[in-house]
Amino acid sequence: MSPVGTPAPAPAAAHGHPASKAYELLTALSMTVGRGPAARTTADLAELTPHDRVVDIGCGPGTAVRVAARRCAGATGVDPTPLMLRLGRWLTTIRRVPNATLVAGSAEALPLLDSTATVAWALSSLHHWTDRAAGLAEARRVLAPAGRVLLVERLVEPGAHGHATHGLTNGQADQLAADLTSSGFGDVHTEIRRTGRRTLVIVQGTRTNGG
Repeated sequence: MSPVGTPAPAPAAAHGHPASKAYELLTALSMTVGRGPAARTTADLAELTPHDRVVDIGCGPGTAVRVAARRCAGATGVDPTPLMLRLGRWLTTIRRVPNATLVAGSAEALPLLDSTATVAWALSSLHHWTDRAAGLAEARRVLAPAGRVLLVERLVEPGAHGHATHGLTNGQADQLAADLTSSGFGDVHTEIRRTGRRTLVIVQGTRTNGG
């Protein structure tokens, strides 16, 4: 049984090209090391309690899932990439974090029951979502009333190219805040935090009771 709801079966992913797999492995290893400071900052902002149940959308190798699980009742990470999940499950086992679970799924179709989480976050994964409106609707669906959502991205400059576009500009953060409001979240606000060598923009909101 997972810490957050009961995951529905997820479709198996197709095997990719060896070069693509090597890139995925390098990315996973980089995320394992590099996401720690941002994960701790996000958990601090969420003000997790021992009663919280966290969903990490686009969890990668589960760095933020394990950070959350050590502070709350349970944490579930959702990611579509089999290699990320395998590495994340292995790390979770050897680091002995029993109330952390990683499951296959996407932001647009979270394999979790309604209203089973008190906190949902997406740490540097929002820019990979294929349908933002669907992803925000899913985040709201799995959150209990008054549950909190935190959308965390690197702050980037307008006109950037390549990997430098993996994040949000100030203008894009403003648009995301508006999208969050129209998706049924209240108390929407944005914070800027410096974490290590990165500047993070965090758009937060609280699930309203209606709908």
